[in-house]
Amino acid sequence: MIAAVVFDVGETLVDETREYGTWADWLGVPRHTFAAVFGAVIATGQDYRETFQVFRPGFDLTKERQARADAGLPEWYGEDDLYPDVRPALSRLRELGVWVGIVGNQTVRSGKILRSLDLPTDFIATSDDWGVEKPSAEFFAKVIEVAPCEADQIVYVGDRIDNDVAPAKKAGMRTAYVKRGPWGWIHRDKQEVADMSDWMIRDLTELPDIVVAENNSASANE
Repeated sequence: MIAAVVFDVGETLVDETREYGTWADWLGVPRHTFAAVFGAVIATGQDYRETFQVFRPGFDLTKERQARADAGLPEWYGEDDLYPDVRPALSRLRELGVWVGIVGNQTVRSGKILRSLDLPTDFIATSDDWGVEKPSAEFFAKVIEVAPCEADQIVYVGDRIDNDVAPAKKAGMRTAYVKRGPWGWIHRDKQEVADMSDWMIRDLTELPDIVVAENNSASANE
């Protein structure tokens, strides 16, 4: 049975075009140039933060995030930055009686923004809230701890094989890889994605049908 579905945030629920565009402006480089380098960094298996080092060696993301805030340009996103399938998918899952969580590598500020959106969820937390971040085993142990069911009854949904699907699978959860965003598209054909994903989806509204099919099958086999 699937009793809980837990979502990553960036590029799973939130289109991060606005945020990365703001970073490009902050660095003083054309947005398409920043995006191209960002994609190249991901494609070569580097940490996405190396993108900033290309344009400004020694770049400290935490300090620069605070400098942006001090300059009146804090991290921000709103309703228009949610992918259009988010509310319908989350609402339908809750109608099916599924516990819905959102937990990703995000700042405390991002967590406050998420909560302000009044999404149809049962739980929201961030890596900064917990003091651990993906892909650590401790992060996914916390996900299992807060969910009201066993690990194999949880589906973790994310756009990254390294931060989402692989570590969630290793923690005993089931996994759904969503093909969108830079990581979702660039890494979609990796063998590890096929090996570690229970489902590969293009749209979050596919999830309720997956839940219904899996739970009906489980009930029939009892």
